[in-house]
Amino acid sequence: MPSRDPWMTSKDLGRGVVKSYTGHLLVALPTLRDPHFERTVVFLLAHESDGALGVVLNRPTGVGVSEVLPGWETLVSGPQVLFEGGPVGADSAICVARAKAGVAGFLGYSRVIGQVGTIDLSHEPSKIGDKLEYVRVYHGYAGWGAGQLEKEIAEGSWFVFSALPSDPFLSQPEDLWQMVLRRQGGLTAAVAHFPPDPHLN
Repeated sequence: MPSRDPWMTSKDLGRGVVKSYTGHLLVALPTLRDPHFERTVVFLLAHESDGALGVVLNRPTGVGVSEVLPGWETLVSGPQVLFEGGPVGADSAICVARAKAGVAGFLGYSRVIGQVGTIDLSHEPSKIGDKLEYVRVYHGYAGWGAGQLEKEIAEGSWFVFSALPSDPFLSQPEDLWQMVLRRQGGLTAAVAHFPPDPHLN
């Protein structure tokens, strides 16, 4: 059930006019019981005609960034741990960062929306750290083939909402699912109180 978002853009992606949700949040409805995505919030890094790619924002792991990417831990915001970005490409790492105000772009930075984008982790962190305000690193990602995400949204698996610049970098990411739902107001906000297991209620 996508929200009515005035900032949503339409792109001619070769299959007619398609809504692009790049830079938006996918918020799992309580009825989505897939263990990979149950009560998750996904930040979409790309959404085109051939599919979509994003990272789960609210699943921190117990693995420190320093154990996997020495040097990057000094830039990482909030818990200095890796986040479980999704079930695809578990051996890969994606860095999401927010550039400081006034920084238009630099080598290794790919803008997604506003000042938020991805960082090429092959770059030396000490050389780009002064350009970044917040940094978070994910192992794995969430991916959808052509038309797959649109089908899941139409079936009622996901809400689609605008993202706030702070969403990918909260110090308590476990609260993000309820937080995003509550700020929508109305009946959508009530979904935040849906019990994890309704059979126990």
